[in-house]
Amino acid sequence: MIRVLLADDQNLVREAFAMLVESAPDMRVVGHAATGREAVAAARAGRADVVIMDIRMPDLDGIEATRLIAADEDLAGVRVLVLTTYDSDDHVLPALRAGASGFLVKDTRPADLLDAIRTVAAGEALLSPGPTARLIARVLRLPEGPPQGGPAPERLAALSERERQVLTLVARGLNNTEIAEALGLSPLTAKTHVSRIMGKLGARDRAQLVIAAYESGLIAPGGTAGLTG
Repeated sequence: MIRVLLADDQNLVREAFAMLVESAPDMRVVGHAATGREAVAAARAGRADVVIMDIRMPDLDGIEATRLIAADEDLAGVRVLVLTTYDSDDHVLPALRAGASGFLVKDTRPADLLDAIRTVAAGEALLSPGPTARLIARVLRLPEGPPQGGPAPERLAALSERERQVLTLVARGLNNTEIAEALGLSPLTAKTHVSRIMGKLGARDRAQLVIAAYESGLIAPGGTAGLTG
């Protein structure tokens, strides 16, 4: 059972999401929050698996609330799925840097939102179709420094040639099954490679692997692979 916390400053939006989540047999709502601070407190109290986090909220915005959740060692298993009206450069990277595992816009279809919750809960990174790899790569060139809590690009030197290949495909948005097909591996082997890469880079989840791949130059802004062998 996936435990979901809903954080949005609009009551009607939270109630609509709650009805949708509760309609899924493998999910239940464990809390509501109308501000960023309430979201952080509710995450700690309700032991949610996934937080649906709006970006624009009073008291503390969703990005800062995400940062606090991601930085809390007691909430290491909590994943944040950022849901916003604004599908723009200004929000994609800050959300990922703060520790979000996913990013969707509010006009996402209900079935897709439920699938997104499952994807994020399983430890996968998920991005809305709008923020493409090209957009992320372009924004990552801004002088904002490395992502807080994320892997340092120089640590890619610890990866084997196969692991670099796998990381390249992760950065392109492929899931474990697709990576396995692309490299002629079993899905279990692909999953093992991804887990080892996370361990070597100290990454919280696949979203941080995406950031590391672009910031290290493994993936070029145009989507071209770098050091893949």
